[in-house]
Amino acid sequence: MALKMRSSAARTVLALAMVFSFSAGPLAVPAKAEVKPAGPESVADLAEGLLDAVVNISTSQNVKNEDKAPMPQVPEGSPFQDFFDEFFKGEGGEGGNQPQTVNSLGSGFVIDSAGFIATNNHVIEGADDIEVNFANGSKLKAKLVGTDPKTDLALLKVEPKSPLKAVPFGDSRVMRIGDWVMAIGNPFGLGGSVTIGIISARGRNINAGPYDNFIQTDAAINRGNSGGPLFNMKGEVIGINTAIISPSGGSIGIGFSVPTELAQNIFLQLRDYGETRRGWLGVRIQPVTDDIAESLGMKETRGALVAGVIKGGPVDNGTITTGDVIVRFDGKEVREMRDLPRVVAESPVGKAVDVVLLRNGKEMTVKVTLGRLEDGEKQADAEDEVTQDEGTAEEGTAPETGGEVEPKAADTVLGMGIGNLDEDARKTFQIAESVKGVVITEVAPSSAAAERGIVPGDVIVEIGQEAVTTAEEVKSRIAKLKSEDRRNALMMISNRTGALRYITVRID
Repeated sequence: MALKMRSSAARTVLALAMVFSFSAGPLAVPAKAEVKPAGPESVADLAEGLLDAVVNISTSQNVKNEDKAPMPQVPEGSPFQDFFDEFFKGEGGEGGNQPQTVNSLGSGFVIDSAGFIATNNHVIEGADDIEVNFANGSKLKAKLVGTDPKTDLALLKVEPKSPLKAVPFGDSRVMRIGDWVMAIGNPFGLGGSVTIGIISARGRNINAGPYDNFIQTDAAINRGNSGGPLFNMKGEVIGINTAIISPSGGSIGIGFSVPTELAQNIFLQLRDYGETRRGWLGVRIQPVTDDIAESLGMKETRGALVAGVIKGGPVDNGTITTGDVIVRFDGKEVREMRDLPRVVAESPVGKAVDVVLLRNGKEMTVKVTLGRLEDGEKQADAEDEVTQDEGTAEEGTAPETGGEVEPKAADTVLGMGIGNLDEDARKTFQIAESVKGVVITEVAPSSAAAERGIVPGDVIVEIGQEAVTTAEEVKSRIAKLKSEDRRNALMMISNRTGALRYITVRID
């Protein structure tokens, strides 16, 4: 009986404890926390307000049919005769070699109610006829205002009877990895289609052009989406859908968009001038590798190394010289080489900017007034033509000596035969008169120099950012670097035509 009483009492105490645990404040089980939705509950309202501004673009191009293949011989009465007659109509006869029309489809979006429409250059490239199809079923012929192949952007103009629905640009720079985005376009010619996803990565370089800085997204982008907008959740355009990675041709969740931080200014220039007007610094640059950074005494690998200065360019006055490393431009960090062309191109022509650079191990700031890239490219091309005329051998190939002149016996350093650059050497290796330095006469196949792509006929211009003019100077500089226990020798190398590059050669 006592045992039963104790058990009963215990059960009573336990029951009371449970009551208190559920009712008393400090012991109460906390209410279930509010769980935020994994994504937007719906984008229907957002999409509804944007669909009218996104258009389908159809183009046609007349191409000459030059297929001379003979028509297959099909037995009379064959069930396939009609098929071959239609497919090969005109081949080999009067209708052969006639122009054919090739059609293609893409996307675009209205950026100005007056009728300006943004798209990709590859959507309309080579088109003889461009037609814009709107969400309400109406169609308008479009004329090409301007293109920018470097960023694969193009601007069209239609003449609407009433103002069009336009969408605003947003700031792509504030977008973060993981932010929700929405794409609208014309996949496979199906018409306005909405897909949603997130930003998967930023600053992607897919080697599509000199200013690659793509937004990567997993929002489904397919063929036909090119030129369409990528929206943030405010309904602002933060990218122009341009490319996909797809072994099958369909979306696998890896799409790329040109960010509006790059595209918006391009569209404004195309609208105002019909062409681009980019800033130009007038330098040839190359990456700063770990070996180059170590050779220059840099604490970290960063910046763009100046390998040459364009004659007549904005900095041909000595403001910036070969061997300088540009680490900051107009307040923007230059972490790697490809950052510099983009930030310079985005700057207005004629603007005076501060350029922070490293020279001889010291950081300094110089003031530069930018030129215009489009003009500068003509200057650079003309300069290249001059050097090509002076030395006609193709870069990276052995010159034809014709057996007329035998190179003199050369000294050897770091696996390279070197000699003074006299007239005989110039004739032997077809080296331009403008090139100064010490000629490389031979390269051992398994040497560190061969690994760096050095070939006979190249010329050593500098070692450790100091000019060399004789083979003895080269040997003494290398000996000094060895005595300092340096692992690499930083060299400025010129090819036969005068094109310069910096390389590091391992010191054995």
